[in-house]
Amino acid sequence: MANEDLERGGTKSRGNNNYPPGYGSNQYYVEASEHQWTSWLIPMFVVANIVVFIVAMYVNNCPKNNLGFDGKCVAKFLGRLSFQPLKENPLFGPSSSTLEKMGALEWYKVVHGHQGWRLISCIWLHAGVIHLLANMLSLVFIGIRLEQQFGFVRVGIIYLLSGLGGSILSSLFIQRNISVGASGALFGLLGAMLSELLTNWTIYTNKAAALFTLIIIIAVNLAVGILPHVDNFAHIGGFLAGFLLGFVLLLRPQFGWLESRNLPANSRMKSKHKAYQYVFWLVAVALLIVGFTLGLVMLFRGENGNKHCSWCHYLSCVPTSKWSCGN
Repeated sequence: MANEDLERGGTKSRGNNNYPPGYGSNQYYVEASEHQWTSWLIPMFVVANIVVFIVAMYVNNCPKNNLGFDGKCVAKFLGRLSFQPLKENPLFGPSSSTLEKMGALEWYKVVHGHQGWRLISCIWLHAGVIHLLANMLSLVFIGIRLEQQFGFVRVGIIYLLSGLGGSILSSLFIQRNISVGASGALFGLLGAMLSELLTNWTIYTNKAAALFTLIIIIAVNLAVGILPHVDNFAHIGGFLAGFLLGFVLLLRPQFGWLESRNLPANSRMKSKHKAYQYVFWLVAVALLIVGFTLGLVMLFRGENGNKHCSWCHYLSCVPTSKWSCGN
């Protein structure tokens, strides 16, 4: 879509090893009594995104609303669910006007139209089937294992607040186009995985391998974001929010703490958390409060982030001889 930014060795393991991707199944020390959650929220998120996309296609109604200037509707056998012409939307999806109507992120309507709800609604919309499939496969791959380890409450909070963080940063730097997609929330889960590894560092084996794997995954995904029509600011904002939230919500007790509670009263009690974990927690809470407050204030004042950072636009798109970038 020309007028859209579319996104945005062995261990002492004891228990069920369902671990976040990128860590490997044998890199945690797992307490025997640690609870393993059943993942239901992430599958619900996947279903919700699919339902919203079907509704968007129904509202779009290409056979009725397409005037034929950009070609014919794709997959006409789907009736009113058929896709816009590929010249208009190569991702097999609805028109820009339909996405805008359904709640796509648009700076002018958020700031001057007092439609702040678009900061959240945009993360449930997708530009096309390809966009939807890519995000939902990533969500299943990353989210289910995180939910199994940490439960639906913490993972749900990280997902939604990361999506909001991505929307805020996107609105500050991209003010001429609309943006849709769950990529900010997905990058938040990746960021939370990284901070979870760092804050629970002492209970890991193969730490270097786990850290290297995560950094490579994150770097590759952020590098893809510098291509045109990809909202990398949503990726970055979501990642930063999720990274900080991971320090706050994903702390694990130190290995052996649960067992130490059952020792005789005169025995020395093992500390539940390390001092550095509390430091990370306090710093992350402070940065989250300052970051969200400052971002929202700047946004609703109508400020343009590019005026405060002359080079930041390169974080979302790097112009080459093959393409140009626009903000």
